[in-house]
Amino acid sequence: MDGSIVLYPSPGRGHLASMVELAKHILCHHPSFSVTVLLLSTPPPDTHFIAAISASHPSITFHHLPAVSVPNSDHLSSSSPANFIYSTFEIVSLLNPTLHQTLGSLSRSSDIKAFVIDFFCNAAFGVSASLNIPTYYYYTSGASGLALFLYIPTLHKKYPEGFKDLNVPIQVPGFPPVSPRDMPMVISDRSLRVYSHFLDTAIQMANSAGIIVNTFDSFQASALKALRDGLCVPDGATPPTYCVGPLVASGGGIEGGSERHECLGWLDSQPSRSVLFLSFGSMGVFSTRQLKEMALGLERSGVRFLWVVRVPPPHDEARRTSVELEPSAKSFLPEGFVDRTRGRGMIVESWAPQVEVLSHGSVGGFVTHCGWNSILEAVCHGVPMLAWPLYAEQRLNRVYLVEEMKLALSVTESEEEDGLVSADELEERVNELMRSEKGRAIRDRVLAMREAATAALSKGGSSLSALAKLIGSIKAGLSEVDVHDLVTSSVGVVGDVGGASTVTISS
Repeated sequence: MDGSIVLYPSPGRGHLASMVELAKHILCHHPSFSVTVLLLSTPPPDTHFIAAISASHPSITFHHLPAVSVPNSDHLSSSSPANFIYSTFEIVSLLNPTLHQTLGSLSRSSDIKAFVIDFFCNAAFGVSASLNIPTYYYYTSGASGLALFLYIPTLHKKYPEGFKDLNVPIQVPGFPPVSPRDMPMVISDRSLRVYSHFLDTAIQMANSAGIIVNTFDSFQASALKALRDGLCVPDGATPPTYCVGPLVASGGGIEGGSERHECLGWLDSQPSRSVLFLSFGSMGVFSTRQLKEMALGLERSGVRFLWVVRVPPPHDEARRTSVELEPSAKSFLPEGFVDRTRGRGMIVESWAPQVEVLSHGSVGGFVTHCGWNSILEAVCHGVPMLAWPLYAEQRLNRVYLVEEMKLALSVTESEEEDGLVSADELEERVNELMRSEKGRAIRDRVLAMREAATAALSKGGSSLSALAKLIGSIKAGLSEVDVHDLVTSSVGVVGDVGGASTVTISS
């Protein structure tokens, strides 16, 4: 054996699934390593998902870290992404003493060659450095998001007062000009206490042994060029970037069990590339008003559709006044909508096997929240997209997807009505994607990118070559850089302003 690689994902469903795909990818091509995945118990991981992976890939070892008591733990269930992210950073920090013991114990049984952490697990970098374990970051989103992430310290200096209220585009290397409103709030709003965690993480990430990215070279050429030219870390060296993707699940829905989902049978009866699939990730929910606008837009479009619908959030007025304890998602749609669209439309409540749906020959378009896993799944199956971002870095992904890569169209949200997408807007964009020359051109580009993705993961392809270079780096260890010195000298938290820590950046 060549030793062990320890992976440390954050608890988000997409982050955990992507890290597991990385583990499978490493073991598939370099089985001489052992792989251990550390799991946070606060919040609890998806036990069905872990059990299914353990059964299908027994070579992956899962190690559960103990639960911790989190101050102000109401943030864990908060509807605010910023609060949930802040709690994740805090949980990882609280677990550092346990992590130190765990890594020490694992290293006694098997030589740990590398520690690979999600960027939300940034606090763990100091622990692995103290144990002289080379640390790599796994960036579960794309190279475009990474370019911005590493550029945060530069933006921190350039805009001392922040930029969320500016009316001019923000320039980021390798990226089209970005409106401040399309920037993730956790980066643009410095009054959020989570901001200091992102700034700290960006600095430490730049000092790591390397960054593993779930993308492939030809997919995001301009962003990767900026990264590799050192433009995103102008005040220091950029660590090696390993593009090993696209890493996506192969199918077989965990939540749906072993039986084939009924929506796949319905798709079997539909014409080739005729169905629009609408799905918005594990956290995508809409107000009753927005659901009704979506339903009207789909009905008027005349397009065949498969729509994953969830009940509105608890604060939604119609949800609060519902007499049912567990109301059906269909009850929040316009009266008669399901009957009027029966045959050409299908409603699925809460969940559908997304990979199997996107790989089905009847699917010709995908309305997506622009989560990175969903984007990669669409590209790998050659499905053109309609971009409708909801939270996190998804608006940023949309900018790159629509303006730089030209693999999607975009819905336009109303600025006056709290981001509402009208029925008229959705109807027009759906028809444009599914029936126009512009939509066909996007489909052609996505199909070409699908071939590029396949080539990247084939023998001699860029992603397998990058994985080989990564494994070579792991086997060699860090011979030129003392990670501990880098970590301890780069960042210092010196105060508290407006509820957020102020971070000083050493030159």
